[in-house]
Formats: sequence, C-alpha cells, structure tokens
Amino acid sequence: MLTNFLTTADWTRDELEGLIASALRFKSGEDASKPLAGKSIALVFFNPSLRTRASMQVGIYELGGNAVVLEPGGTSWTLEHRAGVVMDGDKTEHVAEFVRVLGRYCAAIGVRTFAALKSWEEERRDPVLSAFAEYADVPLINLESAMHHPCQSLADMMTIREKFGDGKKRVSLVWAWHPKPLPMAVPNSFALAAAQMGHELTIAHPPGYELDDALMHEINTRAFDAGSVVRVTNDVDEAFDGAEVVYAKSWGSRHFYGAPEDDIETRAPFRQEWIVDEAKMARTTDDSVFMHCLPVRRNVIVTDHVIDSGASVVIDEAENRLHAQKAIMARLLKDEGLLKDEG
Repeated sequence: MLTNFLTTADWTRDELEGLIASALRFKSGEDASKPLAGKSIALVFFNPSLRTRASMQVGIYELGGNAVVLEPGGTSWTLEHRAGVVMDGDKTEHVAEFVRVLGRYCAAIGVRTFAALKSWEEERRDPVLSAFAEYADVPLINLESAMHHPCQSLADMMTIREKFGDGKKRVSLVWAWHPKPLPMAVPNSFALAAAQMGHELTIAHPPGYELDDALMHEINTRAFDAGSVVRVTNDVDEAFDGAEVVYAKSWGSRHFYGAPEDDIETRAPFRQEWIVDEAKMARTTDDSVFMHCLPVRRNVIVTDHVIDSGASVVIDEAENRLHAQKAIMARLLKDEGLLKDEG
C-alpha cells in the first residue's frame, strides 16, 4: 500500500519516534546509507523556499539520489488542480497528467503549496495537496500545504528531543503579531505533533485567532491518548509561565480569509503585547528554549535579545529539517516505497 507523509496525524507516535531516532542517526553520522541511489525525487514548489528547498536537495544528494526541482508557472507549466474544470483560462496542464508523468520518472514527489487565504472552507480541505494525492502512484511528501507542514513539525519534535531528552515537556505555542496574515500550516502541525508526542501543550493567541475546530478536536484526542493535556488561553503571559519550550509563530484568522485588510485592522492592537521579549522569557524555566520555524521578522515576532541569546535554538531547528527529511525519505522509499521494518 502506498504510504505518504502528508500530516503526522497519519502516523502513530511509535512511527514518529522511529523517524526521530532515524534522523538522529543520520545527524550523528551513524547512518551513512544511500537508500536513494539511482533514484530521483521530484520537488514541486508553488511558493518560495529556503530551508525546505535547500534541505530537501541536500538530503536527496546525501542519500545518493537526484533532485528534480519544478516551479509551476516558472520552470514548468502552470497547473490546474480542480476536477471537471473547463481549462480555457490561464492554466496549461492538469495535475492529473503532471503527477502521473512525474511518477514515471521519480520515486517520490514532494510538493509545497501555501494557503491563498481566500476561502477558509475551501483551503481547510487542502485542495492542491489533495489533488496531488489523488493522482500520485508514488509516495507524496507534504513540504507545506494550506493546512499542514509535517516536515517542519517532525524537525521541531526532534529538536525538543535533542535539548531535553525523553519525556513530557511544558510546551507553549504562542501567536505573534505580524504586519500581514500568514498561513496556519506551521502552528497546526506543531500543535498536532506536540500533542502526539505527549507534551503538555499550551496554545496562546488573541481572541479570534483560534485554530480549526476539527483540528483542535484531533489535537485534544491525541493529547489524551498520550496521557497529556492541551490548554488554550488568550493571556500571553500565561503561556510563558513555567514553559520549557516557547514556539512563536504568527498566523491569520480564519474569520478573515478573503479580507486581509480586516485581519490587519483586528491584529493592530496586539503588536506590543504579542512579541517574545526578554521580560516574557524571564517567566519561563531557567533552561527553556525559544523556537521558530524561520524566516522570522526580528523585533516584530521576537526581539534581537531573545533570538540571539543562548536560549534560541532556531538554527539547530533549521538544521534538523535536513536530518528529519532524510529519515522520512529513507522510510518511504525503501524497496520502492515500502516502509522499513524499523524506524
């Protein structure tokens, strides 16, 4: 059966633990295998990227494979993903042909497609990623979609494991002000993975910036199954009290999809309050860490003092994208897409 990596929700905690263990072996040099020798991996980027693109290309090379990078509308044809559409507009090729052709050339396909922030009801269903998954007959890797960024969240869980070892940690996902609305994929996936791994999770955001209801039900269920709890608060200071991990990220309100100017007006009063600064970090534990997926706007999301401090692990976190994704690819592509027996 074809196995994809679209969201960590499709993987058990034991499977995620196996991926993290594999990533740590790749990072330490203990595993120098080349499971992608003679294989190519397609990387389809609808949106810009630094860490995802570089880490995937380097990872594929280090695993012995070849990366085929495509940018629809740039280095490849513009793509239509909707079913049954009359293609008399500006789209040249349909995903149905694009994905199946790539599957004849490549052992797996990675795709990056951001939310357009136009229609919440449409984008919460991940339409572009779902279209790729419908037609793919090789493993598909989500390199960030409208709703999820599982490669980032796996690297995040790996980073927490590196810094603190096994066991439940007090983890806070903290909304931050940003001059424009951003997609929700990173906070969605971080919260989900943290719950799956059994961390004690606090999600802090201003009123109106709640995560998706169905996703929150999933997060609470996974936390319960792992013997942990999830708290949601609108009090920014509460999120820092006793936290061992502070994960800052801005995201847009689902209530303002299609109306960014309303979101910008609504978030304006939160600028000074919802920034990670020295005073807030002083409320955390002595050995706490600050995390962010990058890129980050300095002195907007987080002050220079915090991101340049010894508590900041953002560069380690970024490096771990490489090792986590190597683990994912090695797992998915062993024996032409069959899972390894061990992580």
